[in-house]
Amino acid sequence: MKRLDRREVVRELLIDRGDLLVVAGLGATAWDVAAAGDCPLDFPLWGAMGAASMIGLGLALAQPSRAVLVVTGDGEMLMGLSSLATIGVQRPANYSLVVLDNEQYAETGGQPTHTALGTDLPAAARACGFSNPRLVERMEDVAELRTAIHRRHGPLFASVKIAPDGAVRVLPPRDGAWLKHRMRAALLGAAAFD
Repeated sequence: MKRLDRREVVRELLIDRGDLLVVAGLGATAWDVAAAGDCPLDFPLWGAMGAASMIGLGLALAQPSRAVLVVTGDGEMLMGLSSLATIGVQRPANYSLVVLDNEQYAETGGQPTHTALGTDLPAAARACGFSNPRLVERMEDVAELRTAIHRRHGPLFASVKIAPDGAVRVLPPRDGAWLKHRMRAALLGAAAFD
């Protein structure tokens, strides 16, 4: 099976994004989102491995009229696997979680993750209450996934099988406080400063 290119996947997911809020997990997923074009509605993580899915849940609950997309990796998802249960119980319709699964901990040397050894993330999501988790292995399915994210009939879960590659790092801004204030201003306008 030929794996998908991570940058192409993320670029396709963010086409015509409108007011989509995006939380990017640490490492390569944050670089992928930055490579697609920096936006004030992006919140890349520089630490807190395993937290992207829950930060996205908080945003989805606080902003129910906005679509929220979390893009993270398989290693981070496995570290925060219990978050699937919390998301499944809360069931925010505007929440989408896309896991870029290269079956390895690329940031620490390419050791195999549990998905390389048979762990089925879509099955785990289904068991936690996601109604139609997806396994995406073809680029043709990524455009349909993008449409589903904007449809907001979630919570939505997709595991996208990507190639383990060394894409050039495109670093997003690093100042966490600045990123928080930037997103807050983009969301709330002048009310962010009241």
